[in-house]
Amino acid sequence: MRRAHGDDEVRIWFSYVVVPQCETWVAVAEGSVIGLLVLDGEELEQLYLDPSWRGRGVGDRFMDLAKQQRPDGLGLWTFQVNGPAQRFYERHGFIAVEHTDGLRNEEHEPDVRYTWQPHEQDPR
Repeated sequence: MRRAHGDDEVRIWFSYVVVPQCETWVAVAEGSVIGLLVLDGEELEQLYLDPSWRGRGVGDRFMDLAKQQRPDGLGLWTFQVNGPAQRFYERHGFIAVEHTDGLRNEEHEPDVRYTWQPHEQDPR
């Protein structure tokens, strides 16, 4: 997948845009950041894990946190080539609602829109 920005640009964007303007959560283990969750309104903007920490429940905990923080629902975008992310979101109840050719994102990579809505409470 093509990267639209270099590491320095991404660090600046996170420092001056993401952290001040969005709800940002990090997971720390052994003195290092191992994961990141960013919520912007009802949008799950970022969910990243250090690859060595995948499959250990950190992503599940982030997803539980996101749903607790946004109990009325969430939306997100992921790239179509990212099969593991799609399986993760689908396992957590997200539904694919739109597929694009990628012309609207900076990477020009085909993507997919997912949404999650809480189940209505059983009136019993």
